[in-house]
Amino acid sequence: MADKKKRANELRDELNEHNYHYYVLDDPIILDAEYDRLFRELQLIEEEFPELLTEDSPTQRVGAPPLKAFTQVEHAIPMLSLGNAFTEEELLAFNKRIQDKLDNHSRIEYACEPKFDGLAISLVYENGILIQAATRGDGSVGENVTENVRTINNIPLHLRGDDLPRILEVRGEVTMPKKGFDEFNKKAELHGEKVFANPRNAAAGSLRQLDSRITAKRPLVMFAYSLGRVEGADVPDTHSGILMQLKEWGFEVTSETKVVKNIHGCVGYYESIGKKREQLAYEIDGVVFKVNSIELQEELGFVSRAPRWAIAHKFPAQEESTIINDVEFQVGRTGAVTPVARLEPVFVGGVTLSNATLHNMDEIKRKDVRIHDTVIVRRAGDVIPEVVRVVTQKRPKNARKIVLPTSCPVCGSHVEQNEEDAVAKCSGGLFCSAQRKEHIKHFASRKAMNIDGFGDKLVEQLVDADLIDSVSDIFNLTLEQLSDLDRMGEKSAKNIISALQKCKKTSLARFVFGLGIPEVGETTAKSLASHFGSLDKLGRAEEEVLLLVPDVGPIVAFNVIAFFKETHNQEVIAELLAHGIVWPKAKAKSEGGALSGKTFVITGTFTGMSRDDIKEALVEKGAKVTGSVSAKTDFLLAGEAAGSKLTKAEKLGVDILGQADLDKLLN
Repeated sequence: MADKKKRANELRDELNEHNYHYYVLDDPIILDAEYDRLFRELQLIEEEFPELLTEDSPTQRVGAPPLKAFTQVEHAIPMLSLGNAFTEEELLAFNKRIQDKLDNHSRIEYACEPKFDGLAISLVYENGILIQAATRGDGSVGENVTENVRTINNIPLHLRGDDLPRILEVRGEVTMPKKGFDEFNKKAELHGEKVFANPRNAAAGSLRQLDSRITAKRPLVMFAYSLGRVEGADVPDTHSGILMQLKEWGFEVTSETKVVKNIHGCVGYYESIGKKREQLAYEIDGVVFKVNSIELQEELGFVSRAPRWAIAHKFPAQEESTIINDVEFQVGRTGAVTPVARLEPVFVGGVTLSNATLHNMDEIKRKDVRIHDTVIVRRAGDVIPEVVRVVTQKRPKNARKIVLPTSCPVCGSHVEQNEEDAVAKCSGGLFCSAQRKEHIKHFASRKAMNIDGFGDKLVEQLVDADLIDSVSDIFNLTLEQLSDLDRMGEKSAKNIISALQKCKKTSLARFVFGLGIPEVGETTAKSLASHFGSLDKLGRAEEEVLLLVPDVGPIVAFNVIAFFKETHNQEVIAELLAHGIVWPKAKAKSEGGALSGKTFVITGTFTGMSRDDIKEALVEKGAKVTGSVSAKTDFLLAGEAAGSKLTKAEKLGVDILGQADLDKLLN
């Protein structure tokens, strides 16, 4: 028994240390499998000898049976709220009040930290062991959520270090990181469960579960930011020093804390955190400034229910409520037909919003959004404003359902939507003016028709000057028209005319890729060209035939059929062919080429051919060309300046071929 007790204590200490390194420092020092082995060993000891189970055991993080209700906890020292500043003027006034109260107009040092958008929590430790956790409640009385808090991995169940206080109350904020919040909501939606509006609601809802086993499954974290009651120990004489002490005891403290010399430093901190707000792993709704000196804090004292020595400088609200006056559909450069809500103007996140995206029809149905609804709109940084949810309690009788248009609002082509694709699309790709510039750029690109000199800036100029409306118009351009463009001399214009003539001799795969059919990339275009051998057969193919082609699934098949069914696209294709675009007729299809069944990877540079040309030549001979080396790779073609792929191929024993081998293969 004594040996078991000794081993259990050793395991608890070791596992708590590993938890600290993993969850607080983000620097694990053992493998997960080794941690699991130690954890299981401790579990078995505690199951065999229940009397050895302690409150600070890592095994207690899994949750306990449900409670009937939360008990109430009275805070020994009230958990006060902070005063708010919404403008720089209000912040400067806060500083002046402090100077006047202290009768000291010299510079005051402030500790700065982010204001977490979560749930405030109080943790009480007795001789280093967590014995109680409570919510803020009304500031004087909160709810006992100890069993739930034990499941949060970055909260120490036993404090680190020696000479620990007899009683220590630590205060902090429980929140759900953005990544964990997104993943949690995706899983919840998949299983038809409740999704949370924001990380704060998710954290609050998770901490108030009567069944702590549910809380244990939620990705919660806590950031410590202050002390409450302390008995039996001295604490640092500055707020920044207290934060450092909290880290030594094993708590996670945000790395974004900073000490500044005066109120102008606070202004600079507010601006810098505002700029990086969207990159932070957690949600914040402002920053908090505290007089750094504890002695000055005590001298300043409190007013009403807030300390005089601290203030929260809030960011402009990111969510507000407003009314949807109408919904319009916009067509993007890829043909995506996106519903956009026209809003009653509302000030959100520092700007006035009158529009917000509704994403797609699936989102509209999921959120049950209707015209004339009162909705919550959100703006975060540079992200496009979106409608987050509907306030259904305020839905008026004249609320109208939103209907997807059957024809494109720009060009009149059919709007198509596959059941497996949430995004509806205009089928008039080559014809639709909303997609015009991007289609022409794509058609002229190196991997499509490869029109030398026909870059993005030239396309922008030609379309803006109304010289071209569709891809077929580029072959009507004259030397005179091109020469008159800005920064275009006669020699450059002649080169482009020459490139336009040269590109007319192409391949079916390049032409199909250049058409810009949604979801049809370079590889899929080659597969389609190889399988059908002619544009006519491809254009008449039914879904069941298309699904026989490698790389083609239901969404691609749907898009190909919709594209060739659209009359406008047929007309543009006919115009292109009339301009003399041709490609070699497909060779009779054999059971396989000379390299059939062989997988190649290409790296480095070769004389006389680009890697794209080599890839195309290998594919024509039946080979498969992939982008990364694996055990399934048959040959690595390694040219000059071959990099890491060559090293990996050598390790895996893959056959390596050079320039001379390539020449033999292709000739």
